[in-house]
Amino acid sequence: MSLVTYAADGRVGLVTLNRPDKLNAISPELKTTLVERFHEADRDPITSVVVLRAEGRSFCAGYDISPNPARAARRGNALAWHASLTDDATLELTPWNMKKPVIASVQGHCLGGGCELAMVCDLTIAADDALFGEPEIRFSSVGPVMVMPWVIGLKRARELLYLGDPIDAPTALAYGMVNRVVPRAELTTATLKIARRMALMSPEALAATKLAVNRGAECAGFLNAMHAGVDVLAALYAARTEVGVKFDEIREKEGLGAALRWRAAQFKE
Repeated sequence: MSLVTYAADGRVGLVTLNRPDKLNAISPELKTTLVERFHEADRDPITSVVVLRAEGRSFCAGYDISPNPARAARRGNALAWHASLTDDATLELTPWNMKKPVIASVQGHCLGGGCELAMVCDLTIAADDALFGEPEIRFSSVGPVMVMPWVIGLKRARELLYLGDPIDAPTALAYGMVNRVVPRAELTTATLKIARRMALMSPEALAATKLAVNRGAECAGFLNAMHAGVDVLAALYAARTEVGVKFDEIREKEGLGAALRWRAAQFKE
């Protein structure tokens, strides 16, 4: 079973995350496959618009932070973490660098790297049960692509990034993080309706419009800001912080679920 699939529906390409049992958390294998499917979708001569969607009850719970040998090998090594985070940023910026516009179709959890991925897409359509946020700071980490300030502004981004609190779909709409909110049962239909309407435009005009918008943001420093974020954060990932060390100890001894419950309990007080 492929962790990410690609299919064409008329002039709309469908890239689908397919790890529903893990809330489509981004494992190394899913990351590699997703980049490949994105490139396949962008090369497809039949389509002019791409939809990023997910199987199951959640869009993406973020990066899979379960204990693994590769993660353990990076401990205390800022250079190794820089290489890993650069790889993560390459994935998340792939929709930005594609010629075709990409529409994220989001339900359930859209957290961490999943939230960043949805924000980088050209448009985001959210189900009314969607929950957005970047909780990484609670575990002494930060998302590798600091795109949120560019989407919702400095003040709101700082609040969400500093506290790690999630927001619901109506709040995300009010903040400008998503374009539309629809009932969960209508998410697929609503997303495809917008995608097919966009696909009525000439692919050349769509690609040129996307490129012009992106180049303007890049002139303002967008890509430099994304790369600077990785440069800064590599040291944090390698550092031994009090919270990070305790979280890792519980994760390795009792499992990820126990570590998450330990940290969550502190925010209920």
